[in-house]
Amino acid sequence: MRQYETVIGLEVHVELATKTKIFCACSTEFGGAPNTHTCPVCTGMPGALPVLNRKVVEYAAAVGLATNCVINRRCRFDRKNYFYPDNPQNYQISQLYEPICRDGYVEIDTSAGPKKIGIHEIHMEEDAGKLIHDEWEDCSLIDFNRSGVPLIEIVSEPDMRNAQEVIAYLDKLRLIIRYLGASDCKLQEGSMRADVNLSVRELGSEKLGTRTEMKNLNSFKAIARAIEGERERQIERIEMGRPVIQETRRWDDNKESSHAMRSKEDAQDYRYFPEPDLVPIVISDEWLASIREKQPELRTEKLLRYKKEFDIPEYDAQIITSAKKMADIFEETTAICRKPKKVSNWLMGETMRLMKEHGVEAEELAFSPGNLAKLIELTDGGTINSSVAKEVFEKIFLDDTDPVQYVKEQGLQTVSDEGALRAAVEKVIAQNPQSVSDYQNGKEKALGFLVGQTMKIMKGKANPGLVNRMLKELL
Repeated sequence: MRQYETVIGLEVHVELATKTKIFCACSTEFGGAPNTHTCPVCTGMPGALPVLNRKVVEYAAAVGLATNCVINRRCRFDRKNYFYPDNPQNYQISQLYEPICRDGYVEIDTSAGPKKIGIHEIHMEEDAGKLIHDEWEDCSLIDFNRSGVPLIEIVSEPDMRNAQEVIAYLDKLRLIIRYLGASDCKLQEGSMRADVNLSVRELGSEKLGTRTEMKNLNSFKAIARAIEGERERQIERIEMGRPVIQETRRWDDNKESSHAMRSKEDAQDYRYFPEPDLVPIVISDEWLASIREKQPELRTEKLLRYKKEFDIPEYDAQIITSAKKMADIFEETTAICRKPKKVSNWLMGETMRLMKEHGVEAEELAFSPGNLAKLIELTDGGTINSSVAKEVFEKIFLDDTDPVQYVKEQGLQTVSDEGALRAAVEKVIAQNPQSVSDYQNGKEKALGFLVGQTMKIMKGKANPGLVNRMLKELL
């Protein structure tokens, strides 16, 4: 039986985190009422002229630098002409001939070791509007709020061979772009979208097969399923002696199948020509140097530094650095209290638990490193015990409450008065003769029960070390 190799390249569209659109002053905020973030420019009114948003160029260059690209000092925009209802001008302003970035790469981890995925180019362009299909009324509605939102399109080389490499590449891109603050890269909101170009060929062959492009992929799971589905479809056609047709296909994740949308166009079909309403962009040495100076430390560099600076497990470092906000909180808290392992424990434990419980993403964390550092000091100093600390941290997590003030106001300080503790312990011993007998007969778990009962009487504020010692002495 013949063996086949999958060849995959990606076109990744990323909405940039500018406050206004690429060629006008309309808001880019997600979720506005339909057609409220619009003006004559982004709705393609006759006579309206575009004015380039400088921040778009800065973000595009920053992403290019972070992905090892050559930054073209002179680039320009081109018109891509096509008609579609969500394209109000009947053309899109994009970059074909002179994109802002080219010849880059990102390195991913694979089962066979590190692998470089080439980036052919990164170019800037404007987004189209959004079509909303109303099946009940049998019509389509158009929302132009997204029209003119700035995009970069990151075009990879066909260097990926399976879904695992594709997901690793996308995850690496997403982390880099989030660290830069260039986009939130939320696939569910469409601020990061991937089109998959896929072909198959016989294993060992140098000749590329006929590729298809798959759209409508809005999650990593959908992308992985689409890759496997399209690979199987193409192999089946080849085995049956049927040709693979170069076309754009739409993936239906509910049905786990794709269907043809249109035959694949080439550049001639779009009748590209230089955009006459925009002058070429010239990036000076000084401007590029200022962009380079603002580049943050990225995750790869952080991981290397964490190994040298902080005594935390590799697994903890991987999780903490998976979001820039989490890494910032870790570093700033550690700088205050100088206890990296304890900071890591709070982030990996209670922080992650509360994030899941309240549906909060790492970039949305709002508590201050100073308050977390105060909580660690309160716990280490014995002012509060661990169970009270968890209660206090929830207040910090939700409201960024000052823990010192909260503990004082609520009277949560640990009770270390030996007289009060002894009275509570004696009461627990008297009320639980069976547990006392179990412990004296060698059942260590019984001691834990008695400690718990004592803590209950003391409303969780007893010093657990003292309680343990007293119970052992009295038993």
